[in-house]
Amino acid sequence: MIGVVGAGAFGTALAVTLARAGRQVRLWGRDAGTMAAARGTRTLPRLPGVILPAGIHPTADPADLRECDTLLLAIPMQRLGATLPTLGLTPRHAVAACKGVDLTTLQGPTAILRAALPGAVPAILSGPSFAADIARGLPTALSLGCIDEAAGAALQTLLSTPTLRLYRTTDVAGVELGGALKNVVAIACGAAIGAGLGDSARAALMTRGMAEMMRLATAMGARRETLMGLSGLGDLALTCASPQSRNFALGHAIGHGDAPPDATTEGTATATAALRLAETHGVDMPVTQATAALVAGRVTVKDAMKALLDRDLTEE
Repeated sequence: MIGVVGAGAFGTALAVTLARAGRQVRLWGRDAGTMAAARGTRTLPRLPGVILPAGIHPTADPADLRECDTLLLAIPMQRLGATLPTLGLTPRHAVAACKGVDLTTLQGPTAILRAALPGAVPAILSGPSFAADIARGLPTALSLGCIDEAAGAALQTLLSTPTLRLYRTTDVAGVELGGALKNVVAIACGAAIGAGLGDSARAALMTRGMAEMMRLATAMGARRETLMGLSGLGDLALTCASPQSRNFALGHAIGHGDAPPDATTEGTATATAALRLAETHGVDMPVTQATAALVAGRVTVKDAMKALLDRDLTEE
């Protein structure tokens, strides 16, 4: 039995693809009315048009998850640490399906899981994916990071489906940081396109943003090859080029002078957290610095780009 904590778009999409592959899934959402309605209509508002397979049991009662050996935590990163202790669960495996760095502790998802669920083996699922694509059964590949190789192999088998292919690694830091930091770069790229700065500017931001991701991740013990994989380069390519990305959409709205979307993106908090980590590890991150200032309203897109272009010339 697999439990999915979080009935937003991504959690629901994971539940759908797992249930279609024959897994029994209990999908928990915090709104009792919404989950009760879902048992009747077999739909959820965050994924309109997607029918929940019979193998999914929607619930708002955490007790329904106690039989689940494996939990997928599809909770926004900034709420993960506060939510888990309230559920009273003791799974064997806990897999984070969120991206970011906690603003308070500057920790990634697996450290939060380790503290909140001390009896569980923590893991992280990340990579280039949109919830709508997963739910529609479109081919998707993700990275699964788990320090315990045996547990990682078991989770890879359990969570892979005919349309969702998982690649496992023990480089948890690389998977976490690739998935978190690319959101910051996606905001910058969205702002560039929204402001009409062109695709060449976007390509430059993606490339130099990737260099920043590499510098910070390796300073924190991650492997370069992980950042060049699905959770780094793959996710960067997807989120910096598609309006389906909430982080890109936020940047685009800022760059175009529109009202930002109501939903808070993970990249907003991660930009601030990443700068704190960069200072701790002595890493230069000018794109991240400019993005943090942009989302905070301290600079305009024009000023941010000028600051980047006026930096001293250097080697690549």
